[in-house]
Amino acid sequence: MACGKLEIDILNTIWNLTAECEERDISIQDVVDELASNGIERAYTTIKTVMDRLTVKSILVRYKVGKKFFYRAAMNKREMAMDALNTVAEQFFDKNYTSMMKFIEKECSELFV
Repeated sequence: MACGKLEIDILNTIWNLTAECEERDISIQDVVDELASNGIERAYTTIKTVMDRLTVKSILVRYKVGKKFFYRAAMNKREMAMDALNTVAEQFFDKNYTSMMKFIEKECSELFV
């Protein structure tokens, strides 16, 4: 599943906030505050819109406790990364993982010369 930069920033924030306790309830305000502490200043409404979009994509799960909504990632970081790699392998390498790895090795070696 393709995600934009802010979507990835939000997911990374949620994964970081739940690193010690996967059952932690994460609110929109938690994400806004954590992003701000990392130099990413966005309006509450912007974050809410993006988190709701991630919910529609089934990347986040939204649930209610009392009168407040909370969010949880539907996949952990590894699962999401594997999904992205599978998508790249399917779209660009006809699901040939060996070709994909050779491509990555060649391109990365040229980047770090």
